[in-house]
Amino acid sequence: MEIVHQDYADGVEGDLSTRQRVARSILVNGPSTAAALAERLDLTPAAVRRHLDQLLADGAVEARDPRPAGHRGRGRPAKAFALTERGRDGFEAQYDDLATEAIRFLAETAGPDAVRAFAEQRASFIERRFPEVAVAHPDASPAEVLAKVFTDEGYAASVRALPVVGEQLCQQHCPVSHVAHEFPQLCEAETEAIARVLGTHVQRLATIAHGDGVCTTCIPVLQIEKKEQVTS
Repeated sequence: MEIVHQDYADGVEGDLSTRQRVARSILVNGPSTAAALAERLDLTPAAVRRHLDQLLADGAVEARDPRPAGHRGRGRPAKAFALTERGRDGFEAQYDDLATEAIRFLAETAGPDAVRAFAEQRASFIERRFPEVAVAHPDASPAEVLAKVFTDEGYAASVRALPVVGEQLCQQHCPVSHVAHEFPQLCEAETEAIARVLGTHVQRLATIAHGDGVCTTCIPVLQIEKKEQVTS
């Protein structure tokens, strides 16, 4: 009887582990179809759909209609699954409330300048790590280097090319989004650090802290061309 119980427990733990892999794949890669998830995670489509059904029931993901992409074949286009705010909460640090309370205390006792100094110190990893990552990945664009830096810090970042405009740094996850919702200085310090390492103005288009699905920062094409000239 105990053996059967242990087998059942192992099965439950295995399901939870696989379900977490499905959720994390959506977190890192953005909204995904069941077919894309199956290929990415080397799972059967039936297994992915089973886990997606449970994530839907838990309110961790939501199904979205795909964006129009010109003429499609016959049949209904596959839906893409995206993490909800509840789903993102599962990846957040356990001490968000404590961190928020600590910064509130800092603001009340030492003033806004202290909060600003803390935000700048926290964002210092960007300027500290950018040069070494750029050297380690000489073929990477500035945005790709930043994506690596941010991913190493838990932001699950990627890069999207923007015709004419340049590149867009996308952060699918923000480990401080709950705190930054009350203290935007954290986001502002990151943006300013990005601008400094690139030597140009950059524009934050959206942030998870303000309810957007992903943090996006536009890196202009002139900066990309400048970096290419320096390395050539």
